[in-house]
Amino acid sequence: MIGSAALVATDIDFAYPNGVQVIEGWSGEFERGAMSALTGPSGSGKSTLLYLLGLMHRQSAGEIVVGGVPTARMGDGNRAVLRAGQFGFVFQDAALDPTRTVMDNVIETALYRGQPRKQAVGRAQELLEEFGVELRSTHRPGQVSGGQAQRIALCRALLADPSFILADEPTGNLDPLTRDVVVAAFRRRAAAGACVVIATHDVEVLAACDTETPLGGVPLRELGAAGPVGGDL
Repeated sequence: MIGSAALVATDIDFAYPNGVQVIEGWSGEFERGAMSALTGPSGSGKSTLLYLLGLMHRQSAGEIVVGGVPTARMGDGNRAVLRAGQFGFVFQDAALDPTRTVMDNVIETALYRGQPRKQAVGRAQELLEEFGVELRSTHRPGQVSGGQAQRIALCRALLADPSFILADEPTGNLDPLTRDVVVAAFRRRAAAGACVVIATHDVEVLAACDTETPLGGVPLRELGAAGPVGGDL
C-alpha cells in the first residue's frame, strides 16, 4: 500500500566541478510502497538526481530527507552508513567489480554493514537462485552475459531488503524477458513497502510504475510509443 513520502528533496542545487549546473531549485518527494519513474530528455539530470537522493553526491543547496532524517549537514561517515543500511542501487551497466567473484560482488555491502559472511552468503544464494544465476556465483563478471550481470546487480541491491531502491536505466541493455524479471522484482519490493525510484526512458517500465516525475520535456506517458528520449548526465 502506498503511504507517506519517505524520500523528500527541497530546493536542491547541484553543479559539477566544471561549472555545469545540472539541478537547480528542484523539489520533489517519493512515497514508500510506490514505484516511481524519473523521466526526461538527455541532460535533464535524471542520473544526477538519483545520486543526490542516494547520498552519493552532495547537493550545494537545499535539503534531502531520508526516512525523516535530514542529511544536508550530515558528515560523510554517517551518510555512508545511512546509504549502506537503507539503499539498494541498480545501474545500467551493472557496475560489478571485474576482479571479484559474483558472490563477493553481491555480498560486499552486507559485509560493510557488519553482517556475518555466512549469513550474507546464505541470503545471496537464495537471491541468485531466485533470479536464475546461482550457478554463476564463482564466476567473475566478465564470464557472464549482460543480462546475467544485471540480475546479479539486482541481487546485490536486494540483499538487505533495503527501504529505498534507486535504479538508473536498469533495463536499457536488457532483452524483454530479463527486463520483465527486473521490473517484477521492483514491483514486489514496492508492494512490500519499499520506496522504488527508477530513471528510465522505457515506456514498458513506465507502464509498471505508479507515478512519473518528468525532469524537463514532455512527460513520457504523453509521448507514449514515441520511444526512447536518450541518455542522461
